[in-house]
Amino acid sequence: MHQPEPHPYEPYPHEPHPYEPHPYEPYHQAAEPYDAHTAYEPPAAPRDNRRPAVVAVALLLLLVLLPVAVDRFLAAQVEARTAKAFQQGMHTPLPPEVHVHGFPVLTQIAAGRLRDVDITAHDIPADDTTGPLPVSELSLHLEGLTKSDDDRQARARSARATARLTYADISRALGLPVSRGSRPGRLKATVALPLGNSVTATTTVSAAAGNRIAFKDFEVTAGLLSGPAQTVLDQAFDRPLQLRNIPDGLHLRSITTTETGLSARFSGTSVTFRATDTPQNKTTEDTASHLPT
Repeated sequence: MHQPEPHPYEPYPHEPHPYEPHPYEPYHQAAEPYDAHTAYEPPAAPRDNRRPAVVAVALLLLLVLLPVAVDRFLAAQVEARTAKAFQQGMHTPLPPEVHVHGFPVLTQIAAGRLRDVDITAHDIPADDTTGPLPVSELSLHLEGLTKSDDDRQARARSARATARLTYADISRALGLPVSRGSRPGRLKATVALPLGNSVTATTTVSAAAGNRIAFKDFEVTAGLLSGPAQTVLDQAFDRPLQLRNIPDGLHLRSITTTETGLSARFSGTSVTFRATDTPQNKTTEDTASHLPT
């Protein structure tokens, strides 16, 4: 019997259709339909929850630090003005070091009174008309400081001070060389005599009324005390040495000897500082009326 020939476009029964996927082709997959409206969307960034906290901390720091910065600026201005006034009053070559204590300073300025002020002045010159004895350093601690409007007068309710005097300056003021004695509180003086001889004597230093340094208890430690040497020692030590470049109201309490000179301690109340052209013979009560209350 005659078998009909297969259609040229139809595969044999044992062959797969050319348009169907071959069962042994695992990588052949039907293509997904393309959607022209589908766009690429990047992944969303993680939300930063720390930003509000950082902003809050920054604002808190600003609120804390800004008043401090303003107060420190005002303190620096007050310190500079105070240094200028004290430089004029004490005739120092450079403005003294001034430090205003307490926070806030703004309230102290508003009240017209600084609670605690430290001042350190160097190289306070002497009054040549009354005796050349400069102060190498004066350290002051003032409480309740008020100033006049023109910064030319200031007054402290109470004050403590330490003045340092060098042996070189003391020697010039006394007219003979002096140095530290072998015992505390004593000075050693050497008087040169003819023919290369000398006499060495020691004396005790002490605080006397009127801000004066007194000398007593002479003792010859080397050489023979002759008439000329006795005269030189009497001229140097018979009278107390006057300190005239100390602010009014400070009173000398004690004198001690150190390696470099004498250390004089003062204290007082209603201590007044004046500028150059203020009459020096006025009392503290006379100048107090010019100070703000």
